[in-house]
Amino acid sequence: MAETDFLSQYSIQRWLEMCPQGYLDDTTYGHESGLTEPEDLLANDDLREASIALTVQLIAGERAALAASSGLVNAAPDHASKAFLATQTLDEARHVEIFTRRLIDLGVKEEDVDSTVNDLANPNLVKFAEVLLEKVGNGDFIAGVVGQNIVLEGMAFSVFELLQATSKDLNPKFAQTLAGTIADERRHVGFGENRIGSLIREHPERKADIERMQAEMSYHMLATFTDVFRGSGPTMDRERQAAAAEGRDLGSAEWHGTDVMAASTDDIEALLAGTVINEFKTRLGRIGIEYQDPKVPA
Repeated sequence: MAETDFLSQYSIQRWLEMCPQGYLDDTTYGHESGLTEPEDLLANDDLREASIALTVQLIAGERAALAASSGLVNAAPDHASKAFLATQTLDEARHVEIFTRRLIDLGVKEEDVDSTVNDLANPNLVKFAEVLLEKVGNGDFIAGVVGQNIVLEGMAFSVFELLQATSKDLNPKFAQTLAGTIADERRHVGFGENRIGSLIREHPERKADIERMQAEMSYHMLATFTDVFRGSGPTMDRERQAAAAEGRDLGSAEWHGTDVMAASTDDIEALLAGTVINEFKTRLGRIGIEYQDPKVPA
């Protein structure tokens, strides 16, 4: 990509046109004003608690992304990268805000948000963030952008897509909130690929260290998936059984060729993990990094 194209593509002006003046126009906390969480969800303690636990994981991930993107601004070697990462910092702050707002909408008191996140954030997700933030804290721009804009954002992109597919009919408010975050993540991942490829070619000696970081982050990602699906499986099964007994149709939601509304939690976990890993392999390959298989979580 030519320098002039890079400056234009990742400028503040382009961000303004695409995001606040584009797909976020006329939204409130990322969704159409007036939309609320479904009454059926709020009235069902199991579903509400599961939704709170899920939203906490989103907040924990976005807090890590906010810390990483803001920390990378000063480490960036050129103005265009600094400008883009400044806009990404605001994107991530918005993500933290909208998911925090959802937590409050689900019944968590504002003064209890931090304690709820600390209590329910998955330990493996916390370790995933720590691996990334260590690189950022050391001012390692190349590893930091790979960990943030390809590994973390690549994972978030697929997770958000899956959640949007399952929420589109049942929870339009949440689905609309996710739509804007997906658009943001698409831009973030694109920056990671476009900016780091040339730096990897200039510094091939960095590959081994970055690949070790990717393997460690991937391990904690897969372990988080295992924990989350293991915890949500019983709730999902009870909701399906109750819907069937009451004659309610939960509908269908196809994602990567699978009806995730009918699939088992094991199958959904495998589908999500496989989708994210395939994305990692493709995106890392584009910048000259070979995907490393992590240990398999127990």
